[in-house]
Amino acid sequence: MTEAAGKVSFEDRTYDRFELNPIAGALGAEIVGVDVNNLDDETFDDLYAAWLQYQVLAIRDQKLTPEQQKEFGRRFGELQPHVFNKSIEGHPEITEILKTENETLNNGGRWHTDQQYRPEPAKMTMLYAHEMPPHGGDTSFSSTYRGYETLSDGMKETLAGLKGINNGDSKNHPSGLTRMERQKAGVGTIPQIDPGDAVTISEHPIIRTHPETGRKVLYVGSHTERIAGWTKDESAALLDYLKIHNGQLHHTCRIKWEVGTITMWDNRCCLHFALNDYHGYRRRVHKLLIKGDVPF
Repeated sequence: MTEAAGKVSFEDRTYDRFELNPIAGALGAEIVGVDVNNLDDETFDDLYAAWLQYQVLAIRDQKLTPEQQKEFGRRFGELQPHVFNKSIEGHPEITEILKTENETLNNGGRWHTDQQYRPEPAKMTMLYAHEMPPHGGDTSFSSTYRGYETLSDGMKETLAGLKGINNGDSKNHPSGLTRMERQKAGVGTIPQIDPGDAVTISEHPIIRTHPETGRKVLYVGSHTERIAGWTKDESAALLDYLKIHNGQLHHTCRIKWEVGTITMWDNRCCLHFALNDYHGYRRRVHKLLIKGDVPF
């Protein structure tokens, strides 16, 4: 990995401390042969570089308590509690995402990037799998690097000065309800809390620059409800197009979960979508967020 003018290049990077298997052409890699509870600094540096390069890493066969998951997360940055989702007891930084045998709704079933509505959105999301269905329950990821790079020059120029308004509690949800309204109606998927004074509507560039790689991304997801200075009606056609464009299949990879899998992804340059194809089975994961910085 080399650095020049604030950019990181992976052209000559090799990984000798673990086995790395790319998942798809756009993004994603599987890591074999590491124990995240026992990483020396050199191996961690390689893992961090691989994460930047591939955007999404799935690490198999791990055994983590909540405290160990937090300890591993802190190596990537400051932990960021979720402002809406209730945490597990004793660990305010960890949210449990559970779908039981009797439930039909799932959490995260739209293309989105976590905490896009915060002034400093999450840098990383880390999920650890505790229970998984025998089949189904995968997560798909889409590279917003590819989303930007495959736009026409004219569209890139049009979007260059625009900013998106991102809302963490919008009625634009498919249910037409806010988070608390969904919970009261019995259609919520995670218990919610009052965010208090936390800012949950934020304005960020539509074309964002990744602070570590220097590459540009199309920073549009399901939380983006309109373009700054435009009405919702004026914004709708363009945002609908950009959201569909960002989620094209050839921009994606798909992670198949197993108990003991850690998957961690870079919210600054990819979207994710939790598939809901495992009715009648349990799926339980623990979610941890790493704080990011102000998008530019």
